[in-house]
Amino acid sequence: MPVMGHLVELRNRFFIAAIAIVLGAVGGWFLYDPVLDILQEPIRTINDSTGRMAEINFAGVASPFDMKIKLSLFIGLFISCPIWLYQVWAFVVPGLTSKEKRYSFGFLGAAVPLFLAGSAMAFFALPNAVKALTSFTPQGATNIIPAQDYLTFVMIIIVVFGIAFVLPVLMVGLNMLGILSATRIRKSWRIIVMIVFVFAAIATPTPDAMSMFFLVIPMITLFCLAWGVCVLNDRRRRRKLVAQGLWVDPEELDEPEKRNP
Repeated sequence: MPVMGHLVELRNRFFIAAIAIVLGAVGGWFLYDPVLDILQEPIRTINDSTGRMAEINFAGVASPFDMKIKLSLFIGLFISCPIWLYQVWAFVVPGLTSKEKRYSFGFLGAAVPLFLAGSAMAFFALPNAVKALTSFTPQGATNIIPAQDYLTFVMIIIVVFGIAFVLPVLMVGLNMLGILSATRIRKSWRIIVMIVFVFAAIATPTPDAMSMFFLVIPMITLFCLAWGVCVLNDRRRRRKLVAQGLWVDPEELDEPEKRNP
């Protein structure tokens, strides 16, 4: 396909993705009130459990409208993610080999539900995060939280949790491409665990350990499952190479040296 054809296809797929996001944002407009009610639940928990006063504040005249637009777009991105992700995948896939197409389809099929699952998990950590951060408020003071800042904080927590759940899929993808072996992953398990804890500590900006473990435990579980998939894939690849006579066990290469030290 000539360059102009690629540009036309890119324009068409971008247009379809934009329409999907806009339609999702329209749905988000009608879902604004129940979603905002859910997001404000941690604030109400602070008022009920600690006796401190905390509330979301709209500083300007247009702030409520601006908040509704932003939250509607954010909801629209989530609702329409299968459509615009498919458009990205469909634009890239013609340039891939048949093997790479299968891998990319499997990656997309696993990444989307895992990202949504991670985003849903963020709602379990959000109350602890808000409660822990507002616990530093001095006695007698009131938390007047700007609505825009609170929305940004919630969006960051949701997106980070979603990305964290996708990382094990990336590890499997690198294994499928022959870049990362299961043996190397097993030998580096201490480093992986340390990276997971560091990532969780940074991603959950709260001093309490509970919020961090809401992210650590699922990530460790997913990494273990991903490692199991890598082991099975390495065994399948090794059997195929043995059948083709292209695989030599490294231990057999060391045998002459062991017999003649």
